[in-house]
Amino acid sequence: MAGRLENKVAFITGAARGQGRAHAVAMAREGADIIATDICAPIAGVLYDLGTQDELDETVRLVEKEGRRGIAIKADARSSEQMRAATAQGAAEFGGIDIAVINHGIVMFGTWESITEADFDTMIETDLSSVWRASVAVIPYLIKRGGGSLILTASSAGKVAFYGIPSYVVAKHGVVGMTKALAVELAPQWIRVNALCPGNVATPMFFNSTTLDAYAGGPGGTKEHAVFPAQAASLLPLPWFEAEAVANSAVFLASDEGRYITGTDFSIDAGVVTQPPGIPPIAATKLAELQARIAELESALGSAG
Repeated sequence: MAGRLENKVAFITGAARGQGRAHAVAMAREGADIIATDICAPIAGVLYDLGTQDELDETVRLVEKEGRRGIAIKADARSSEQMRAATAQGAAEFGGIDIAVINHGIVMFGTWESITEADFDTMIETDLSSVWRASVAVIPYLIKRGGGSLILTASSAGKVAFYGIPSYVVAKHGVVGMTKALAVELAPQWIRVNALCPGNVATPMFFNSTTLDAYAGGPGGTKEHAVFPAQAASLLPLPWFEAEAVANSAVFLASDEGRYITGTDFSIDAGVVTQPPGIPPIAATKLAELQARIAELESALGSAG
């Protein structure tokens, strides 16, 4: 049986690992050939490891394992020239581009008082400006196909604010705005533009020492430190979920099943942005347990006195 993306070509940034790799494999499984790009190099100010050439090559190997063709292109999305070269190379290899997932991104921590101007600029350049540059590079190829699907990776932080990541919140809100602006402009060409807004996804961007230390409030952070605060942000009783859940949504939006969907900020977040005001249930339970424990201790101390 033909897949939902049979004989389509997908261009994916940030494809060395994490959500980008999940998109590549899921789309290949549905019949698409994959142009996989990644910077494959560190970015100044980012304190955790980014994807490597070996990881990007492994993404292509996994695509080929699904019976589809793939090409790995080392390219920095912050460079319009490199994005134009990558899209041209990919289109020449496979005959065109039908789908683009502009997925790359980073996160940097720090409040308005502590984040440096350089780090703020790096966040905006990487998570917002380069999304525009990659989109502008690929859109002409979608137009040549007579239409297509452009998917931008935003975040639940593109819809609500979170403490300690102001530059990330600013950038991702910008991506949601970009999605709507491009949807308006590209609709006459039958190009659908949608944003993915994931919550906590189990990828290296979440599971690294920098992020886990932020959850722990200091060095030595572990996954256990992240469980309670991450789950408290969600409606569903889980702290994070697999990248494949986001990739399934990307496949849907890119397929004919999503052919009339454009201009949306598509939440895959376990209910983060729907969390009502007040104390989340898991936090209420923890507070009740703590209150009961304090009462026990007070009673024990009173008896001892």
